[in-house]
Amino acid sequence: MAEGTLRAVRFSDLKGWDSDTLNGALAAFRRSASQLTKAKATASPPFAGHPDDWREACVAAEQATDTRQFFEHFFVPCEVKDQARPEGLFTGYFEPQLAGTRRASPDFPVPVYQKPDDLVQFTSADEAVTGLRYGRLVNGKPQAYLTREAIEEGALADRGLVICWLKSWVDAFFMHIQGSGRVILEEGGVIRLSYAAKSGHPYTGVGGVLADRGVMTRQTMSMQTVKAWMNDHPEAARELMWLNQSYIFFRETPVEDETLGAIGAAKVNLTPLRSLAVDRTIWGFGTPLWIDSHYPPEARPGGDPIQRLMIAQDTGSAIKGAVRGDFYWGWGEDAALVAGHMKSPGRMTVLLPRPLAQRLT
Repeated sequence: MAEGTLRAVRFSDLKGWDSDTLNGALAAFRRSASQLTKAKATASPPFAGHPDDWREACVAAEQATDTRQFFEHFFVPCEVKDQARPEGLFTGYFEPQLAGTRRASPDFPVPVYQKPDDLVQFTSADEAVTGLRYGRLVNGKPQAYLTREAIEEGALADRGLVICWLKSWVDAFFMHIQGSGRVILEEGGVIRLSYAAKSGHPYTGVGGVLADRGVMTRQTMSMQTVKAWMNDHPEAARELMWLNQSYIFFRETPVEDETLGAIGAAKVNLTPLRSLAVDRTIWGFGTPLWIDSHYPPEARPGGDPIQRLMIAQDTGSAIKGAVRGDFYWGWGEDAALVAGHMKSPGRMTVLLPRPLAQRLT
């Protein structure tokens, strides 16, 4: 397939397989099991298979006591090759923790919006006309939704859509990139912001823009370097952020389990270092993926290996390709450090239930 090719291998071929405890991966897999066994009304991604392929493994996962035996019995590891990016690419994201308040003030001028009622998913016919998946209908005709600049300049003000207010446009922008956040309220308490929708405009990576302008190189570019430049150049930063017309809307969700992250695109809570954002056009949510990569040297001077089983539970506009993943690192300063610097090559091996592996390989 153009998206990638699969080759069946053995578990003993997976470097580090015997060292990973796998318990966290099984817990994450269980959270996705119900979705894997639901009937699919639309065409599935090429490697997702059919609910019947997953049913036996998902039922067995609930009673499994020997984690390693469970995965080795019900799944076949298949090495993934991508001719477009043979070396693979793995980046990272995290859940920012920001100061905020329920009421706007001079110290907290930045609104966080929930999804507007007039933002809709287009039909296939409307998508063909606009080239966009989301937008709005004006007099029955599909149109692009408001840009980031228009929204931040007040186009959605006075519509009762504000969840909370933040201090910094830069912090808010990077929370949009991460797709979730925890807000520590000035008046007390914590609220969790989870992804609700996006405006439909294409995503533009502002770090790449700064590299093209010669402000920094792609080798030195990281979340930390881009953020530092923005904070040092606040006026230019607003114009830079507006080049990324895509805008993210959030919803408030309760923090029911403090060991888990926000709800990802797969509609389950993300697990630090077990949840992976993938290209949704290739992989189905809930798919187990063995990753062999390494830490960024900025976080671990020796570039320690990352060899662990991840579960596909999220996606993102910048995640394109068969051997492409975005590690969810959790929250806090350590997570921000690793996620902000990570852009590591690596290998990916997908664990497919035996009926599906037999068909695809």
